[in-house]
Amino acid sequence: MSTEESRQVYRLHSTLELPLDELHEHIDEATLPDGIDDVEITRRNNTLILKADTEDQSVSKYTPAAQLKASVTENRVYEEDPDERRQKSSRWDEEEEEIESELVEYAAFKGDRETVLQNSLLQYQMFLVLCGIAEATEKGTLTAITEHAGDLEATRIVDGEPRPATIEVVERPRNQGSDQGGVNWRDNKFISD
Repeated sequence: MSTEESRQVYRLHSTLELPLDELHEHIDEATLPDGIDDVEITRRNNTLILKADTEDQSVSKYTPAAQLKASVTENRVYEEDPDERRQKSSRWDEEEEEIESELVEYAAFKGDRETVLQNSLLQYQMFLVLCGIAEATEKGTLTAITEHAGDLEATRIVDGEPRPATIEVVERPRNQGSDQGGVNWRDNKFISD
């Protein structure tokens, strides 16, 4: 078992978005982490699944490998910003020309760990694939807490750039009684015996 396999992803939050064509190009050209031979991309309606593929014979073919999940959305992309064009227009009564645009499909990796990164086999390796996607993306943020050999590591990538990140442990205040805004189920008039 490699050291990468024993690493864990505890927390993950992603708001990454990139054009579908750029995602396919990135995966085709990416250097994949040890343990992953290929990333299989499957589309089901508006859901995109990127699944780890391994040739490791010790892994049962029935064990689900880690996968990344994204939703596919369409965004209209303009050749020129419509607001800038209005500001440049010299007269209000001029008939506005339509700005050239096209609909572009985007892969949106949005949500927390269970939403974006699923299954435990090769999970850390697929997290590394997601980090590569985050660095190739111009829009969105990826934050995560991972563990290796008992040490926690923080990851933060914003708009394609790795940024410094730290982990802060905060103690929450303890309950000072039952009047903290919660529901008292024992004395609730809506519940009968």
